[in-house]
Amino acid sequence: MAEAEDALLCLSGIHTHIGRYHILHGVDLAVRRGRLTVLLGRNGAGKTTTLRTILGLWRASAGSIRFDGAALEGLATPDIVRRGIAYVPETMGIFTQLTVRENMLLATGAGGFDEPRLEWILRLFPAIGEKWRVPAGALSGGQKQMLAIARAIVEERRLLVVDEPTKGLAPVMIEHLIEAFRKLKETATTILLVEQNFHMAKSLGDDAAVMDDGRIVHTADMAALAEDEATQQRLLGLSLASHQ
Repeated sequence: MAEAEDALLCLSGIHTHIGRYHILHGVDLAVRRGRLTVLLGRNGAGKTTTLRTILGLWRASAGSIRFDGAALEGLATPDIVRRGIAYVPETMGIFTQLTVRENMLLATGAGGFDEPRLEWILRLFPAIGEKWRVPAGALSGGQKQMLAIARAIVEERRLLVVDEPTKGLAPVMIEHLIEAFRKLKETATTILLVEQNFHMAKSLGDDAAVMDDGRIVHTADMAALAEDEATQQRLLGLSLASHQ
């Protein structure tokens, strides 16, 4: 894995408390520029808390978060987002009463849509264009996830942070998402992805970091981890080979 100086995003010794609970216990994580880093781990390992701490939704109680060398810890979430970071939460966070178009428009700047970029996004997610005037609440689960990702990238971002985009989706929809992320990677967008679907992780990941009990316990190239069934079993309790 990358050293800190090679990273667009670098977490060093991050501790996060939520109420009286100590969730993160000194997280060290480097996310390399132009690559997709997959954050893996069992349920409850601290993956979502790590993402929320990066975005300032939870406050780190110790440690540092650097984005392109500048400190993020202590900044409000809107200020973090304005630095070029987009977040797609596990809940997707779409506005169900608004149309697909209105959801997308809310994520743009005051000038509205960048038409060439919007056309590219609609090629990436054709279903979004087909449902352009439909209330977002009427979309299928997969279409809602596509909308959440499309909204996050409606303007160019330097870092895309995505939490379990395939959760609850049918295999055919997962394949659509994999293809969309492949095309997004071609733009050299840096991506930090929490994902439990190991077929998707193996298909897309450049780098892998494994969490356990609020710490990063293993880092590797994703391809190397995919070949190391003993490490998969030891750290994740399962084999990637069983999730093809």
